[in-house]
Amino acid sequence: MRMMRPAVRKGALAIHIISSVGWLGAIAGFLVLAITGLTSTNIQLVRAAYVGMDLIGWSIIFPLSLASLASGIIQGLGTVWGLFRHYWVVIKLVITALATVLLLVHLQPVTAMAAMATAADLRPSDMNAMRIQLVADAGAAMLALLVTTILSVYKPRGLTRYGESVSAQKNTGAGSAKGTSA
Repeated sequence: MRMMRPAVRKGALAIHIISSVGWLGAIAGFLVLAITGLTSTNIQLVRAAYVGMDLIGWSIIFPLSLASLASGIIQGLGTVWGLFRHYWVVIKLVITALATVLLLVHLQPVTAMAAMATAADLRPSDMNAMRIQLVADAGAAMLALLVTTILSVYKPRGLTRYGESVSAQKNTGAGSAKGTSA
């Protein structure tokens, strides 16, 4: 495996941290708007909440999710952690990829709600099931991103089978190299 130069590695890490934390923060703002859209009795505020959610979703959350996914893959491929060597990295990759795909699915009803809000008077009771779903989805996204953040900080031990075989090969190669040079 080829390692990145330190400056490139640090830059990629900075992009990954910024995009991941930004994604988490944008979801927090989105969740506040979703709760406002569900609970407010002010029709103008409800309309504005769904228009804002659509704007934040497509302009901030989706690009940050892609940046987080791409920079995480680059980090995995170019550092000693590897992409498939450690369980915590694999779990983060799966959660991030799944969250990005689900985000695309989730943004469709957001766009529909924003269109309804701008086309007509959207009463607080209209589309209640969809409104509840938007709050639940944003809450689930917050939880998923918090899990990936915790995994990044604590890095639980445990190698995958692939990681164990790579470690065994390194140890075997290092041992035989030492034995031949002595």
